[in-house]
Amino acid sequence: MRILPPMSTEPAKTSDGEIVRRAGVVATGTLTSRILGAIRDAVVAAVFALGATDAFWLAFTIPNALRVLLGEGAVSAAFVPVFTEVREREGMARAKEFYRNLVGAMAVVLLVVTLAGVAGAPWLVKGYAWGFQRDEALFETTVALTRILFPYIFLMGISALMMGALYASKRFAAPAFAPVWLNICLIGAALLLAPMFVEFGWPAIFALAIGALLGGALQIVSQLPSLAKETLLVRPRVGFGDIYVRKCARLMVPLMAGLGVYQLNVLLSRLFASFLPTGSVSYLYYGQRLAEIPQGMFALAIASAALPSLSDAVAKGDEEEAKRLFRHALRLSLFVAVPATVALAVLAEPAATVFFGRGHYDAAAIHETTRSLVWQASGIWAVASVRTIVPMFHAHNDTRTPVIASACNLVVFVGLSLALMGPMQHAGLAAATTAAAVTQLVALLWLLRRRSGGLGMAEVRASAVRVLVASAVMGGVVWAGAGLGQWENGGNDPRNLAVFGVTVMAGLGTYLAVAAALGSPELRDLKAAIQRRVRA
Repeated sequence: MRILPPMSTEPAKTSDGEIVRRAGVVATGTLTSRILGAIRDAVVAAVFALGATDAFWLAFTIPNALRVLLGEGAVSAAFVPVFTEVREREGMARAKEFYRNLVGAMAVVLLVVTLAGVAGAPWLVKGYAWGFQRDEALFETTVALTRILFPYIFLMGISALMMGALYASKRFAAPAFAPVWLNICLIGAALLLAPMFVEFGWPAIFALAIGALLGGALQIVSQLPSLAKETLLVRPRVGFGDIYVRKCARLMVPLMAGLGVYQLNVLLSRLFASFLPTGSVSYLYYGQRLAEIPQGMFALAIASAALPSLSDAVAKGDEEEAKRLFRHALRLSLFVAVPATVALAVLAEPAATVFFGRGHYDAAAIHETTRSLVWQASGIWAVASVRTIVPMFHAHNDTRTPVIASACNLVVFVGLSLALMGPMQHAGLAAATTAAAVTQLVALLWLLRRRSGGLGMAEVRASAVRVLVASAVMGGVVWAGAGLGQWENGGNDPRNLAVFGVTVMAGLGTYLAVAAALGSPELRDLKAAIQRRVRA
């Protein structure tokens, strides 16, 4: 048995500004991707009929869920702490060997899952789109799309390993911008490839599936130069016997269970929606996409930027530094998530109109999307907080405890969905999602306090009060601005576009001004990070 040298006990100090700077890089990449994602969704909603988009987004559900389980979420969260530990204990050469072995092992797993999914697509679709069986053509289209999309899992799983290696090496730009390619390819597929499919007599919606596969491949290619600079462009080797590969796998199993609960929520919401009137899947999806813009742009960026520093602090035995970094990350998350919650809930109808109000997406569809968005926007702050708290467990190689909170989320979601989908239809599913996220947040905070003792949350509470005051003032401003639009005229109306843009900017300016007047330290951190970026 190999005897490992003791880990260094030197305190790991990472400045708050460094986390803000890293989060800024990730947020910039994510912002670019989210903007293109919004354009993508607007193009898809305008070009394709609701029945076709219902089939595509449902077909994309399983590959996308497994991508998160076997790819981005589980691998990144389990890989970064283990890679950091190996590098600290045994040096960079051993860390690269571990990475090489893990890439080969994951490639085998992903290939098996992909082949099984292609073969079993009809049974999968029966499971997660049961309601579609009432329409044979819609069901068969969903099965065919699922088969085409399943190789996306393999591509994104490999891409996620690359992202994890670059995050662990504290290179954030390439992985942050990689998802941009998926949106570019889907936009191109909708505008350029779909008309070609129609000319050949093929269903136009299949062009989106081809675009998704091309986007996945380009995400891999785009990260190769950065991996080469870190000398991490290695030849894969199937290394199931590597002690650290096995450790990573052990961490991934409960982590996948926790992430699986969230993905199960997504799957169940679309399963429930498949029993509702045509368009319900799309209403729910497009509302979710708008709510995910601030979640992905800021909350995920902060969590991704904080995890390497948290892992460093824990690996070097500095628990107090880990708690301090956690509190700072949570304050930053609330600073951006709470105003996003207020703004998007108030601007639900204007946002849905501006983004989707054209082409096939008529006034009735906008109204139904607004109903979904109001409820989903109300939970942005809770989802952002959950994403910020979970890395604190992961940094301690504890991927089991968050599963308990995820289970609470699932129970609340299923119970409320069944109770609300009758009277509220798809909006009831959105409301259940928000209530479940709040439940998960409460459970995580309680479990973290039990695990780590006192967290010193007084500064977080003080920050939350300032954020709430600033957000309330901003909410009044955007509510007044929204009243100036004529939203029934659709998203191409120049007046609506101008009102929406000016209202958003006025709300942002109001929030920042009030936050500055209240002396919010998070604003100073962001300003300092921007100044350092400009000087660099």
